[in-house]
Amino acid sequence: MKQLVAFDLDGTLAESKQAIQPDMAEALAELLGVANVAVISGGDWPQFDKQVASRLPAHADRARLWLMPTTGTKLYTFRDGQWGVVYAELFSDEEKKKIVDAFTASLEATGFVPEQTWGERIEDRGSQITFSALGQQAPLEAKEKWDPDFAKRKVIQADLRQRLPGLAINMGGATSIDITREGVDKAYGLKKLRDESGIPLDAMMFVGDAIFPGGNDYPAKELGLDTVRVRDPKETLGVIATVVACQK
Repeated sequence: MKQLVAFDLDGTLAESKQAIQPDMAEALAELLGVANVAVISGGDWPQFDKQVASRLPAHADRARLWLMPTTGTKLYTFRDGQWGVVYAELFSDEEKKKIVDAFTASLEATGFVPEQTWGERIEDRGSQITFSALGQQAPLEAKEKWDPDFAKRKVIQADLRQRLPGLAINMGGATSIDITREGVDKAYGLKKLRDESGIPLDAMMFVGDAIFPGGNDYPAKELGLDTVRVRDPKETLGVIATVVACQK
């Protein structure tokens, strides 16, 4: 029996930057009836609200839902009828500038400049700086084709690690790279969740699509949690159904 099930967002609960589908919303509501649920991903709160919080059915027990934007450097919970921030760990202006400059230099050095982009490519999320190769508003079809095997981002990731020692640099979503302070990854976020929720790590499980070395879900496995790697939200629905059946 697990007290909490934690999920990645893009590629796990929903397609990249898309809202969860009605069947996923109902599945999460059913899961909230038997366990706490956490969502931890690189997006900031507005994206979490758009993709998850605003999509849940009225009967979902939001008091058991823990939403963790920017790789767990922020935590939101539902209390007194509304979502509120529990904590937020933010970069300084100097740190942000150093990261943005490194991104610019890295893209020039590695040569991965796409022919077309949609919107800003570098987003300041306060506690995380995120690079989206095709831009923040890129269509899903273009994003899925750009780097399906993570090969391009692995090259950029390796270059950035030389330029930004002491910072955590992880791949996430379909085209993005997330930069946080050293030691900040999903394992860090899950340990923060343990401290805030009082739920021990061995009572948690994690579900994600990037549970492989270099993937931004892999730290959950390294932390020792029971993990399930999925290919897409459809597989996640099956995992949720299994967990609900076992918990009942």
